[in-house]
Amino acid sequence: MAITADIAELLDCLEEHMMKTEEALEKSFAAIRTGKASPALVENISVEYYGTPTRLKEIAGISAPESRLLVIQPWDRSALSTIEKAILASNVGITPLNDGKTLRLPIPELSQERRAALSKQAKSETEDAKVALRNIRRDGNECAKKAEKNGEITEDELKKMLDDIQKMTDRYIASLDAVCAAKEKELMTM
Repeated sequence: MAITADIAELLDCLEEHMMKTEEALEKSFAAIRTGKASPALVENISVEYYGTPTRLKEIAGISAPESRLLVIQPWDRSALSTIEKAILASNVGITPLNDGKTLRLPIPELSQERRAALSKQAKSETEDAKVALRNIRRDGNECAKKAEKNGEITEDELKKMLDDIQKMTDRYIASLDAVCAAKEKELMTM
């Protein structure tokens, strides 16, 4: 991803990209199972619906009536078995119960090994997000250096801009670490 922005708007553009990276990590964490029922666990599962891959949340209502139960009610009953197959094929690790009208997904208690594996997955996704932030920083630095080379900014302004970009990157990396720590705490709490 190349950052293309006017040098005056470069920091705002970088901040927007970094914010989107953080939001993407938070969405990704919502899909990591913690032992509590959350529609985010299954809402983005791809279901083959009339020949078209469709996200589950677009063809069914998903609710969590209890803390350990998800209920999926398709708007088209003929899609029930297709949804069931898609859930079984996904890596959610929950077997749905089909009553002919709805699917019930009982959320089992997580074992200590599964908690550790999910914690490791969260750390890995956080590292991927940090790499994305560093790539955004690199692109911003290149843009600022190019502007200085083209005479749009002075050498002092370049130094200040590179420093500001680094501070912003450090701030977002600290924020990602905090989000990861909170998710790990949630996963490891029984």
